[in-house]
Amino acid sequence: MLAAFQAPLAAKFVEDASWLFAVVVAMVVATVILADDAQRRRPEAVEEN
Repeated sequence: MLAAFQAPLAAKFVEDASWLFAVVVAMVVATVILADDAQRRRPEAVEEN
């Protein structure tokens, strides 16, 4: 979330597009965290004998 607020500021002060890498990495990490959280919250399958 912080990277999303930092990106416009970094784009203004940094000549190259290196700030974009930080945004992409932050988005990938956020996606993995959200997917992991969603997976953990799923109810476990109950085995019937």
